[in-house]
Amino acid sequence: MGLEELEKYAKEYNIPIMQKEGIDFMLEYIKKNNILTILEIGSAIGYSAIRMALLNPNIKIVTVERDIERYNEAVKNIKKFNLESQITIYNCDAFDLNLDEKFDFIFIDAAKAQYIKFFEKFKINLKDNGTILSDNLNFHGLTHTKEKIESRNVRQLVRKINNYIEFLKTNQEFITQFYDCGDGIAISKKKMK
Repeated sequence: MGLEELEKYAKEYNIPIMQKEGIDFMLEYIKKNNILTILEIGSAIGYSAIRMALLNPNIKIVTVERDIERYNEAVKNIKKFNLESQITIYNCDAFDLNLDEKFDFIFIDAAKAQYIKFFEKFKINLKDNGTILSDNLNFHGLTHTKEKIESRNVRQLVRKINNYIEFLKTNQEFITQFYDCGDGIAISKKKMK
């Protein structure tokens, strides 16, 4: 089984995986910064965790997925790539996951409306020189649009993503850089005391 099959499956079943440009950017960042411990919020079918683990056999990933079908698919995919020793996956709501360990890198790619809460909950699991990467901040270009968005749900979601962007810009503990690649990425680093 190759990555193309995973990409095809995601497309076929409408499972959101990171856009090619975005994942290439993230993988390059992980390589360049010698990141070895990663916490991922939102596994989906395991695609990005697998891509990250394949970079380096020393990379260890903890990932969480609350949807049981996606979780089962992710477990299957991780096994197919023989990455069980590198990837630990939990099936629960991220808010019920309490971890003691600290990570070099936290990747937030789950329920967009909860990004601020994810950030606040898991920042304590970040090493001092660590990075939090958030995906989908352009939300298919909708966070920049001035036109009226028809769907009330989409409008609310876009407002929450914009609130998160504002939260990152004004955060006193972190310095965030925004990148217009993929579907919009933010890289947040702890301010050094």
